[in-house]
Amino acid sequence: MRISIITAVRNRADTIRSAIESLQAQTHTELEHIVMDAVSTDGTLDIVKRFSDARTAVHSAPDDGIYDALNKGKSRATGDVVGVLHSDDFLADPHALRRVAGAFDDPRVDAVYGDLHYVSKDNPDRVVRNWRSGAFRPEALRWGWMPPHPALFLRRRVIEQHGLYDTSFRIAADYDAILRYFSQPGFRAVYVPQVFVKMRVGGESNRSLERILLKSREDYRALRKNNVGGVATLLSKNARKATQFLR
Repeated sequence: MRISIITAVRNRADTIRSAIESLQAQTHTELEHIVMDAVSTDGTLDIVKRFSDARTAVHSAPDDGIYDALNKGKSRATGDVVGVLHSDDFLADPHALRRVAGAFDDPRVDAVYGDLHYVSKDNPDRVVRNWRSGAFRPEALRWGWMPPHPALFLRRRVIEQHGLYDTSFRIAADYDAILRYFSQPGFRAVYVPQVFVKMRVGGESNRSLERILLKSREDYRALRKNNVGGVATLLSKNARKATQFLR
C-alpha cells in the first residue's frame, strides 16, 4: 500500500528536519513525501533537499495559504492513501504508518485515524495535551467530535469524490473537510488507539485571541454548511478540548 504524505512549509528551518526524519524512519517504506514550500527565505528549502531521499518530491512556489498548498500537494499524490504531516509535527514512532496501512487492508475502509499528543515547543518529550479520539459514530459529529486532522489518513478516492479543502476557510478548512467526508452515508472510519503524531504547541489557529475568534466563526460556518449542527455543537466541540488537558 502506497501512502502519500503532504507537507506544506514556509520558514520552518528549526523543525522541518524532525518531520522529515520521522517519516524516513517508518518501517512502512512504500510511501511518497510531497513537500510544498512557499518560497522559504530562512534556509528551509536547503534543509529539505539535504535530508530528503528518492521518495521525496519538492515543489517551491508561492501559494495562497496552507490549505491552497495542501490542495496542490494532494492533487499531485499518487498513493492509495493520503495524509498530512505539518512542518512543526513529527510521527510518534517508526511503526505509525505500518499501523495505518494495516487498518486499510480492508478495502471498504475510507479513513483511518489515531490519537495525537500536543508537545512543548522547546521540549518535545513533554506532553501538554492528549487528544484521544475514540471510535467514530456518525451522531457524534453533532456533539463536536472530530478526529485530529494530523492523525487522519484518507483513501485517495474519498478526496477525489468529495473534494479538497475549501480555501474560503482560512483556519477551519480541515474541520469543514472532515465534516464533509465523515457525514457521507456509509462512511467507514477505523480508529487505531495509538498516538500517530506529536504536534508542537503554538499552531496557527490559537496563536492569538483574534485567531481563536476567527476559528470559532469558521467552525460554526462549517457546521452550518455541512448541516451537522450549530451553536450547541460548537460549544460541545470546545468543551471537549478542556478534557484533553486532564488526561
